[in-house]
Amino acid sequence: MDSSNPHGTWQLTSDLDQFLAGAEHFLHSDPATHTIFLTTGDTLRRRGPHVYGDDAPRFGIRAGVGGAVEGVFMWTPPHRLALSPLVDEAATDDLAALLSDAGEKLSGVGGPRDTAEAFARAWQRHTGATADVAYRDRLYRLGTLTPPASLPEGGARVAAEGDRELLMRWHREFGEALGESRAMESGTWADTRIAYGGITLWETPDGAPAAMAGRTRRVAGQARVAPVYTPEALRGRGYAGAATAEVSRAALADGADDVLLFADLGNATSTGLYQRLGFRPVRDFAQYGFTR
Repeated sequence: MDSSNPHGTWQLTSDLDQFLAGAEHFLHSDPATHTIFLTTGDTLRRRGPHVYGDDAPRFGIRAGVGGAVEGVFMWTPPHRLALSPLVDEAATDDLAALLSDAGEKLSGVGGPRDTAEAFARAWQRHTGATADVAYRDRLYRLGTLTPPASLPEGGARVAAEGDRELLMRWHREFGEALGESRAMESGTWADTRIAYGGITLWETPDGAPAAMAGRTRRVAGQARVAPVYTPEALRGRGYAGAATAEVSRAALADGADDVLLFADLGNATSTGLYQRLGFRPVRDFAQYGFTR
C-alpha cells in the first residue's frame, strides 16, 4: 500500500489480496454491515478484476491510532464508490480530497446513511459536483424464517444453464425497473450465478417461470438475497414471496449463519413482504449519484 499519501491515514491499493488481507479483521468484525465488501471481494477473487467493468478496481483502508483499521472503501469503476462506516467526517473529507486531487471521476457513493451523506457533502466541496440521492435502502437480517401461509400454485427449482437467456433478460429488466445500471453485465451475471446454484425460480404448475430470487455465495458466514424480481404482468400473486422464502431456506441449508437483504425504503410493498418473512432491520444505507 502507498503510505506516502498526505491526506490523513488512507492507504490505497489496486491489489485485491493486499486489501483483503489488511481489512480482513475489520470486515469480519461485522459481516452484515460489510456484506457488500465481502461478497464483491469474493466475486473479484473468483472471476477476476474486470468482472464489474474494464477499469481495474481500487481499494482503500483508513488506519487509526496504532494502525487499527477504522474504515475501508471499494471502487469498481464505473460504479459508485462503496464506503464502510467511518469514524468521523474528517475521514470522509480526507478521502474526498485524496480522490479529487488524483483526478478521479466518481459516478456516486453508497454506504451507511451518515457516512454516504458526509462523503457526498465533501465531494461537492472538493469538486463542485452536484450530489443527488439515487435511493435509500435498509439492510435486513433474517430472524426466524416465516414462509407465506398460502403459497401460490407451482413450485421452486434452481436455475440451470437452460435458463440463461431468461435470467439475462430478467436481470436487464430488473435494472431498468430500478433506473440503475447493473454492477455486472447480464451474461456474466447469469453465468456466475448458475455456476453455484445462486438463482431460485418459482414456476407455475405448467412449468413457466414466474419470479426469481438470487443469493450470493456464503462468505464469512453470511449470504445475501439479491436480486428478487417478478415480471410486471405477474406481480401481486405471491411469486416473489414464495421465491424469497425458498432461496432463504436454501441459504440456511447451505450453512449460512445469517441471511441478509437490502430493500428500497421507497418500496413499501417489498419492505412489508420481507418483514412478514422474518427479516428484521439492521442499518440504513444511502446511494448518491454525482454530476458535474
